[in-house]
Amino acid sequence: MKQTIDDESEHCTYGDLRDKVVLVTGGASGIGLAIAAAFAANYSQVVAVGRDKSKLDAAAKKLGDNLSAYNLDLDNLGKLPPLVAKIEREVGGIDVLVNNAGINMKKDALNVSDEEFERIMRTNQTAVFALSREVAKLMLRRGKGSIIMISSMASQYGIPKVVAYTASKSAVEGMTRELAVEWSPHGVRVNCIAPGFIKTSMSSKALDADMERKNKVLSRTPMGKLGEPLDVANAALFLASDQSKYITGVILPVDGGNSIGF
Repeated sequence: MKQTIDDESEHCTYGDLRDKVVLVTGGASGIGLAIAAAFAANYSQVVAVGRDKSKLDAAAKKLGDNLSAYNLDLDNLGKLPPLVAKIEREVGGIDVLVNNAGINMKKDALNVSDEEFERIMRTNQTAVFALSREVAKLMLRRGKGSIIMISSMASQYGIPKVVAYTASKSAVEGMTRELAVEWSPHGVRVNCIAPGFIKTSMSSKALDADMERKNKVLSRTPMGKLGEPLDVANAALFLASDQSKYITGVILPVDGGNSIGF
């Protein structure tokens, strides 16, 4: 398998992830791309699914033979079962699913319409469940698999102006625990990562434009800095690997202590 990953030494190394098929939604940019690159550096066969074809093409160019890209809007729930079947047929049985794709909207709760609220819930929670269900059907048949949800600090404490996002991520955390109880007895572990404030182009632009908010973020983060996408990616590697084989149903904050900061 061709290896084209830069800075491979920055990633944790897990021999048991070699040749595993890893499906990462939203895997073409930001945290999702970091997760995809980390698994590719461990010689997994990564499948990235996303709605932006140009970003998928760029990710495929970066990761080379380590990545297969599928262009699909996950909100189209009816297309998820055939997508999973196609991946299994063309790439192989899915060993790991990372539900990373999500959307957000910053708006006062009183001004959020029903349609806006439902759109975010559909992408961040309903589509996550629908895809997890379809992948789990095949994982359960094989008696093994790891599903990793991506939540947010917004589910840990109140953050203003993100009511729909908060509701969706809180639902993902509850769903993580429920699915872990149902599926873990049959060999499929379900865990969740709750990233704190991670340095991406999107977050940097938002925080740099609002220094009061940025200072507040840093002041309540005991480690005193933003996280890197690689920090989340390394947590995903651990939860997918055999090193975490007795861990299921957990919500793992990767936040520099932000969720317990004062």
